[in-house]
Amino acid sequence: MKPLKLNSDSPKQTQLLGNHLGKLAQKGDVFLLVGDLGTGKTCLVQGIAHGLNIKEYAFSPSFVIAREYHGRLPLYHIDFYRLDHFKEVTDLGLEEYLYNDGVCVVEWAEKGLQMLPPQRMLITLNYVPTSEMQRAIYLKPEGKRYFNLIKRLKSIVDAEKIWS
Repeated sequence: MKPLKLNSDSPKQTQLLGNHLGKLAQKGDVFLLVGDLGTGKTCLVQGIAHGLNIKEYAFSPSFVIAREYHGRLPLYHIDFYRLDHFKEVTDLGLEEYLYNDGVCVVEWAEKGLQMLPPQRMLITLNYVPTSEMQRAIYLKPEGKRYFNLIKRLKSIVDAEKIWS
């Protein structure tokens, strides 16, 4: 299956996509987020948290590396932004988050892709050069679970008729 490409016209729409992902999320899901500063990674996580019925506001964990939230499933929000070397990523002991009973979302995942689970959803957020607000979001499923998730997500966003 090809990656699902969606264009988000606003932070609110990016949060809506995250909300859908959160509602579809299952125990053990891993979402890896890649994109430049300001492309909406944390905004997407806020939507995932909402979809998981988490009442707390999801802040970027850049300064603490990881935050944990509790809702329908636990959300483990990890951020590799401040890490400079692969060794720093491997020394974190992330196994307890990645192979646990919750949903794990990793921002700046490109800094540690080789040590993250091969079964995952890779989500890339990019600026759209012709627009100040629009973002191109690519969801690439890696593994059967994520192929099925993409199919379900595609039917939801197709029905909304707000995605380009």
